[in-house]
Amino acid sequence: MKRKMVELEDTGLTFETQVDLGRLKRLAAEWLEVIGEDPSREGLLKTPERVAKAWAFLTRGYRQDLKAIVNGALFPAEGSEMVVVKGIEFYSMCEHHLLPFFGQVHIGYIPNEKILGLSKFARIVDMFARRLQVQERLAVQIAEAIQEILEPQGVGVVVEGVHLCMMMRGVEKQHSRTTTSAMLGVFRESQKTREEFLSHLK
Repeated sequence: MKRKMVELEDTGLTFETQVDLGRLKRLAAEWLEVIGEDPSREGLLKTPERVAKAWAFLTRGYRQDLKAIVNGALFPAEGSEMVVVKGIEFYSMCEHHLLPFFGQVHIGYIPNEKILGLSKFARIVDMFARRLQVQERLAVQIAEAIQEILEPQGVGVVVEGVHLCMMMRGVEKQHSRTTTSAMLGVFRESQKTREEFLSHLK
């Protein structure tokens, strides 16, 4: 599929995608009919097109490459003290109900000769969040990606999320929060290292 530039309405944001927007648009129109709506009514005339563009954006992580995101932003480590990046916002879609979940990701690692440009951590989080996800897997994928790129002494990732599938449907609990984590290397092996990382998150 040929790449094309897409502009998200009312956002000023453009992005490149290979998604078949025409097919997504037709599927969105059919979905509206199935739930009992009329896609030809005035308020919905542009909805299938908007939905197609939105889903191309929300799932763009499938079409991103880790090495391209890092783009050589590796630098010599000046030491081996823990690096912690807190409060990286993420927005994702639950693969079970196709409803949003969102929250924050906290990352810690102990360098082993290399460090990564700080903005790249947010880009790595986005790459995995912009896919159909479960929160547990999201934490693991982020940790494994950082391990692959930096080969550090260890990596710790904590994800805190709010799930609309729990808030809008089912149990309808508005104040529940879910925390998941992934620990690799010394973060898994050393309780002291884990505790130091977690203390930074308080």
